[in-house]
Amino acid sequence: QVQLVESGGGLVQAGGSLRLSCAASGRSVSTDTMGWFRQAPGKEREFVAAIQRSASRYADSVKGRFTISRDNGKNSAYLQMNSLKPDDTAVYYCATDPIGRFQIGPSWYEYWGQGTQVTVSS
Repeated sequence: QVQLVESGGGLVQAGGSLRLSCAASGRSVSTDTMGWFRQAPGKEREFVAAIQRSASRYADSVKGRFTISRDNGKNSAYLQMNSLKPDDTAVYYCATDPIGRFQIGPSWYEYWGQGTQVTVSS
């Protein structure tokens, strides 16, 4: 069993930056695929970024602005978000796929955090 706790969300003006953190506990997630997803009101949960070992992939909407990283020593993953836009406003979730399949669909991920709110004002 893995527990995930996100932090770092908040209110920021357009053009600003935030860094989200995802701390895992229960076991090491060093070989898991770690993913970030987001869900805006009235919309489906959507893929943002994923990392598997040193490889990463991004949604087109965030490519060049967001960077996913991980620190296996801290059993954590991060999402650096720059040049934020009002359209980035959502609850952001961290998730893991223990099998390490490096997929973008939410159904591939087994463990989820509770989410952290990101609000970008115009």
